[in-house]
Amino acid sequence: MIENWLGEYRQLRSVKESEASDIRMLAETLSHVSLPLFASRVPAGSPVAADDLKEADIDLNDSLILKPETTFMVTVKGDSMINAGIHDGDMLIVDRSLPARNGKVVVAVLNGELTVKRLERTSEGLWLMPENPAYKPIEVPEEAALFIWGVVTKVIHSVE
Repeated sequence: MIENWLGEYRQLRSVKESEASDIRMLAETLSHVSLPLFASRVPAGSPVAADDLKEADIDLNDSLILKPETTFMVTVKGDSMINAGIHDGDMLIVDRSLPARNGKVVVAVLNGELTVKRLERTSEGLWLMPENPAYKPIEVPEEAALFIWGVVTKVIHSVE
Protein backbone atom coordinates (compact mmCIF):
# COMPACT_ATOMS: atom_id res chain seq x y z
CA MET A 1 0.00 0.00 0.00
CA ILE A 2 2.82 2.45 0.78
CA GLU A 3 5.22 2.99 -2.13
CA ASN A 4 8.62 4.58 -2.54
CA TRP A 5 8.46 8.38 -2.31
CA LEU A 6 10.70 8.94 -5.28
CA GLY A 7 8.41 6.92 -7.52
CA GLU A 8 5.44 8.94 -6.30
CA TYR A 9 7.29 12.16 -7.01
CA ARG A 10 7.92 11.08 -10.60
CA GLN A 11 4.24 10.20 -11.05
CA LEU A 12 2.88 13.39 -9.52
CA ARG A 13 4.46 16.41 -11.10
CA SER A 14 1.27 18.43 -10.80
CA VAL A 15 2.82 21.19 -8.68
CA LYS A 16 3.00 24.37 -10.71
CA GLU A 17 6.54 25.35 -11.65
CA SER A 18 6.22 28.67 -9.80
CA GLU A 19 5.21 26.87 -6.59
CA ALA A 20 8.05 24.38 -7.02
CA SER A 21 10.47 27.28 -7.52
CA ASP A 22 9.21 28.97 -4.32
CA ILE A 23 9.68 25.74 -2.38
CA ARG A 24 13.22 25.28 -3.72
CA MET A 25 14.10 28.91 -2.86
CA LEU A 26 12.81 28.56 0.71
CA ALA A 27 14.60 25.23 1.17
CA GLU A 28 17.86 26.77 -0.03
CA THR A 29 17.36 29.81 2.20
CA LEU A 30 16.67 27.61 5.22
CA SER A 31 19.84 25.65 4.53
CA HIS A 32 21.90 28.82 5.04
CA VAL A 33 20.02 30.73 7.76
CA SER A 34 21.36 31.34 11.24
CA LEU A 35 19.41 33.68 13.51
CA PRO A 36 20.13 35.13 16.95
CA LEU A 37 18.45 33.47 19.92
CA PHE A 38 17.96 35.74 22.93
CA ALA A 39 18.40 34.41 26.45
CA SER A 40 15.05 35.75 27.69
CA ARG A 41 11.84 33.98 26.90
CA VAL A 42 8.95 36.17 25.76
CA PRO A 43 5.92 35.74 28.02
CA ALA A 44 2.57 35.31 26.35
CA GLY A 45 0.88 36.47 29.57
CA SER A 46 1.85 39.52 31.62
CA PRO A 47 4.78 41.61 30.32
CA VAL A 48 8.16 41.43 32.10
CA ALA A 49 11.31 43.53 31.89
CA ALA A 50 13.21 43.15 28.60
CA ASP A 51 16.61 41.48 28.49
CA ASP A 52 18.85 42.28 25.53
CA LEU A 53 21.35 39.48 26.09
CA LYS A 54 21.86 37.33 23.03
CA GLU A 55 22.36 33.72 24.04
CA ALA A 56 23.51 32.20 20.76
CA ASP A 57 23.01 31.94 17.03
CA ILE A 58 20.84 29.03 16.03
CA ASP A 59 20.82 27.25 12.70
CA LEU A 60 17.25 26.75 11.51
CA ASN A 61 18.26 23.38 10.08
CA ASP A 62 19.07 22.18 13.59
CA SER A 63 15.77 23.52 14.94
CA LEU A 64 13.41 22.58 12.13
CA ILE A 65 14.91 19.64 10.27
CA LEU A 66 15.86 16.35 11.91
CA LYS A 67 16.99 14.49 8.77
CA PRO A 68 17.88 16.80 5.87
CA GLU A 69 18.34 13.91 3.44
CA THR A 70 14.71 12.77 3.85
CA THR A 71 13.02 16.11 4.42
CA PHE A 72 11.11 18.29 1.97
CA MET A 73 8.64 21.17 2.12
CA VAL A 74 5.21 21.72 0.60
CA THR A 75 2.79 24.64 0.59
CA VAL A 76 -0.75 24.06 1.87
CA LYS A 77 -3.75 24.97 -0.23
CA GLY A 78 -7.11 24.98 1.56
CA ASP A 79 -8.46 24.90 5.10
CA SER A 80 -9.30 21.26 5.83
CA MET A 81 -6.59 21.09 8.54
CA ILE A 82 -7.26 24.44 10.24
CA ASN A 83 -8.01 22.90 13.67
CA ALA A 84 -4.58 21.22 13.59
CA GLY A 85 -2.99 24.67 13.18
CA ILE A 86 -2.39 24.20 9.45
CA HIS A 87 -3.68 27.13 7.39
CA ASP A 88 -3.98 27.95 3.70
CA GLY A 89 -0.56 29.12 2.47
CA ASP A 90 1.40 27.51 5.32
CA MET A 91 4.58 25.64 4.54
CA LEU A 92 4.90 22.13 5.91
CA ILE A 93 8.18 20.45 6.72
CA VAL A 94 7.71 16.78 5.89
CA ASP A 95 9.99 13.84 6.70
CA ARG A 96 9.55 10.85 4.41
CA SER A 97 11.65 8.57 6.66
CA LEU A 98 9.23 8.68 9.59
CA PRO A 99 6.66 5.91 9.91
CA ALA A 100 3.11 6.91 8.98
CA ARG A 101 1.56 5.87 12.28
CA ASN A 102 -2.01 6.16 13.43
CA GLY A 103 -2.79 9.76 14.44
CA LYS A 104 0.08 11.37 12.49
CA VAL A 105 -0.52 14.20 10.03
CA VAL A 106 0.72 13.02 6.64
CA VAL A 107 1.10 14.23 3.10
CA ALA A 108 -0.59 11.53 1.06
CA VAL A 109 -1.60 10.75 -2.48
CA LEU A 110 -4.89 8.91 -2.80
CA ASN A 111 -5.76 7.70 -6.29
CA GLY A 112 -3.56 10.39 -7.82
CA GLU A 113 -4.80 13.28 -5.66
CA LEU A 114 -2.49 14.99 -3.17
CA THR A 115 -3.73 15.88 0.32
CA VAL A 116 -2.62 16.59 3.87
CA LYS A 117 -4.70 14.78 6.50
CA ARG A 118 -4.45 12.93 9.80
CA LEU A 119 -3.99 9.19 9.27
CA GLU A 120 -6.43 7.07 11.24
CA ARG A 121 -6.64 3.30 11.30
CA THR A 122 -9.77 1.87 12.92
CA SER A 123 -11.34 -1.56 13.09
CA GLU A 124 -13.41 -0.44 10.10
CA GLY A 125 -10.40 0.44 7.95
CA LEU A 126 -8.03 3.26 7.03
CA TRP A 127 -9.13 6.91 6.94
CA LEU A 128 -7.66 10.29 6.03
CA MET A 129 -9.17 12.65 8.57
CA PRO A 130 -9.64 16.40 8.10
CA GLU A 131 -9.29 18.78 11.03
CA ASN A 132 -12.21 20.96 10.04
CA PRO A 133 -15.85 19.92 10.61
CA ALA A 134 -16.79 21.37 7.20
CA TYR A 135 -14.97 18.43 5.55
CA LYS A 136 -15.82 14.75 5.61
CA PRO A 137 -13.36 11.97 6.50
CA ILE A 138 -11.97 10.15 3.48
CA GLU A 139 -12.21 6.38 3.60
CA VAL A 140 -9.30 4.59 1.96
CA PRO A 141 -10.64 1.43 0.32
CA GLU A 142 -8.41 -1.63 0.34
CA GLU A 143 -8.01 -1.45 -3.46
CA ALA A 144 -7.15 2.29 -3.47
CA ALA A 145 -3.75 3.54 -4.57
CA LEU A 146 -2.46 5.26 -1.43
CA PHE A 147 1.04 6.67 -1.24
CA ILE A 148 2.33 8.40 1.89
CA TRP A 149 4.85 11.05 0.89
CA GLY A 150 5.84 11.67 4.49
CA VAL A 151 4.92 12.74 8.01
CA VAL A 152 4.47 16.44 8.80
CA THR A 153 6.97 17.52 11.46
CA LYS A 154 6.63 21.31 11.47
CA VAL A 155 4.28 24.01 10.21
CA ILE A 156 5.50 27.47 9.19
CA HIS A 157 2.89 30.18 8.87
CA SER A 158 2.81 33.93 8.90
CA VAL A 159 1.10 35.89 11.62
CA GLU A 160 -1.13 38.44 9.94
